[in-house]
Amino acid sequence: MSRTAAIFLAAGSGSRMAGAVVDKVLAPLAGRPVFAHSAAAFMQSGIADLYVIVYRDQRQMMELSAYAPTPSVLVHGGRERQDSVMNALAALPADIAHVFIHDCARPLVRPEQLVALHKIVRREHAVVLAHRVTDTIKEHRDDARLRTLDRSRLWAMETPQVFARDLICRAYTRVQARGLLITDDAQAVEQLAHPVALLENYFPNPKLTTPADLLYLEFLLARPPA
Repeated sequence: MSRTAAIFLAAGSGSRMAGAVVDKVLAPLAGRPVFAHSAAAFMQSGIADLYVIVYRDQRQMMELSAYAPTPSVLVHGGRERQDSVMNALAALPADIAHVFIHDCARPLVRPEQLVALHKIVRREHAVVLAHRVTDTIKEHRDDARLRTLDRSRLWAMETPQVFARDLICRAYTRVQARGLLITDDAQAVEQLAHPVALLENYFPNPKLTTPADLLYLEFLLARPPA
């Protein structure tokens, strides 16, 4: 019987936190670490049979392990995000068929979204949680001219991003062979020209990047459930 794994990426440097906290995924948020919110959502959803937690160093590993769901495997991260993902993929047992890849700095993912993503990936093999772009987006060219992009076709990618295990492994093999630097997992799958489904997110799912984001996340968590 095929199983599903969830990869939690926690090895980022957090350089834009400007020293406000030692480690953003362990920063206190509504009474527990940022990481614990994602872990709780996944456990509540019941979609994962195995968790792979990618850590930065030994100290972080010890702290993350205190909040890790079970069963878990802890894997050392790489220099770039894509290196961390590849390390995690290499640690998966053979019977894993589908893989969730989630940035732990997005603590507001909802259990019902995880269940919906799980259903879609079994049909489409690749699906990403995303939201529509509502701002006017312009491309700034080298000659200082601006070009307005059609926002009706623009989506902002979030995590989790979910894939058939064989597909995402082949995609990252291609990325590595070509020496590419990518910023999310869907970009890896793009190298194979494979379609990626989108699950529209109607709820805030911001990424913790700066100290101000912690205040915003606290505000969102304090609101009554929608």
